[in-house]
Amino acid sequence: MSFRPSHLIVLAAFAPIAAGCGDAKRPVKTTVSSSSATVAVVDSGTSSSVTTSSPASCAPVSYADAEAAYTGRKYDEAVDLFTGYTRANPENPWGHYMHGLSAWKAGDPEQAITSFDEALRLDPQHRKSLLNSARVLLETGRPREAQVRIERAMAIEPLSGEGLRLLGRARYELKQIPEAIDAYQRAIALDDRDSWAMNNLGLIHIQQDRNDVALPILARAVELRSSSPVYQNNLGTALERTGHFTAAKQAYEAALQADSTYGKAAASLARVTPHIESDTSTVDLAALATEFQTEVQRWRDTTVDTSDTAVAQQDSVGDQIVE
Repeated sequence: MSFRPSHLIVLAAFAPIAAGCGDAKRPVKTTVSSSSATVAVVDSGTSSSVTTSSPASCAPVSYADAEAAYTGRKYDEAVDLFTGYTRANPENPWGHYMHGLSAWKAGDPEQAITSFDEALRLDPQHRKSLLNSARVLLETGRPREAQVRIERAMAIEPLSGEGLRLLGRARYELKQIPEAIDAYQRAIALDDRDSWAMNNLGLIHIQQDRNDVALPILARAVELRSSSPVYQNNLGTALERTGHFTAAKQAYEAALQADSTYGKAAASLARVTPHIESDTSTVDLAALATEFQTEVQRWRDTTVDTSDTAVAQQDSVGDQIVE
């Protein structure tokens, strides 16, 4: 019997699938094409329409590969890979959590919230999903919703510097200034190297026209992380407003050295430079930083019992408020 051309077309259509994916009856696997253009689901014992671009497109998605794309800052690729991973592993909350992080970094906050919520559906105690979904909500102007999630996370781990720092940020956005100050002070009492919390607390004091209070806090923040242009600029503002123009100039210059495109620091430097010649003041920033550390010890003694608490390292995301 001769084959009509249509038979050849059908055989040709199935040949790449057989060559690239092997036996059609193998267990269910979720696959993502190497070009991130096609997500294909192969169901055991059934036929389905599958688009493939190469044999490599049929490799199962591993958590490690998807995470590598995220850590490599290939966020769009990470979204695609974690999409495939979560389809194959729908009951793993960490897959949905990482999908949420990837979507957030890729510029899709609503998808991020959806993924974090799925992780929380699977594990209501998933603190990282609570805290990072709160960050997304803060960035998209929903501080009250963020506060609810932060408080849920704090109920799980009350002595969390990260949670307290985020709580301070939410309260700040809600104009709850005394409460925000309290949260930042408690965060610093738990971790006296939390420069994010120090910067934010110092900035609040600047905005409340308490520059003398802000100065030791920001001196310590810069001592911990001198490469931060925002910290340097805020320190410069506190120095300028307390009459230390030469020191303020040096802080603004340090901010610009860290980030030459930082327009606010450039404007501040131009503003303060004419006052340098008449400035006879002196300031010992190291002594001010030490003074603040003494203050932190007082907070620790009076507000927080840290004797049985292991303080985690600062979260790499950070929670900086910028004036």
